[in-house]
Amino acid sequence: MEYLEKLFKKTGWISILESIIFAVIGAVLIWKPTETVTFVSYLLGTIFIIIGIAKSVNYFLSKGKYDFYNYDLIFGLMAIVIGIITIVCSNTIGSIFRIAIGVWIIYSSLIRLSLALKLRTQNISAWVYSLILATLMFACGLFIALNSGSVVVTIGIMMIVYSVIDIVEDVIFMKNVKDIF
Repeated sequence: MEYLEKLFKKTGWISILESIIFAVIGAVLIWKPTETVTFVSYLLGTIFIIIGIAKSVNYFLSKGKYDFYNYDLIFGLMAIVIGIITIVCSNTIGSIFRIAIGVWIIYSSLIRLSLALKLRTQNISAWVYSLILATLMFACGLFIALNSGSVVVTIGIMMIVYSVIDIVEDVIFMKNVKDIF
């Protein structure tokens, strides 16, 4: 039991660290919204292009070894094309970024909802707070994912709100770990 208690607390601290990182990203989105989206687009595009070049070079270096099943040239060319599109279409990347963040928050809120229900089965009174916080997180995630008119600053604000809710929920959970056992 002591091992599980330590494991739960370690997991709680990791979750708090993730939430702090998420809040920092949200603050950067508020501080420099356009520049952040452009930077992420250029970074992703550059990574795709580098991977594409590496795959293409690998194809020519291994030619003759795996001729029939070596698709590195195709993968490499596709990665280069995706990289160029990512750099050129940085505005679209902002929309994809918004949707991905919204989906992540929704997923996280459903995990928290599951935890709240498990706390309820153990008759731990903190389950109600966890349920309320999970519901708020779910609403934040839906807002971000579905609101195509939301600006990057709003996404940053919602990310910070999510992070604070997540940290509060983690602290509540960590304080009640002993009651679970």
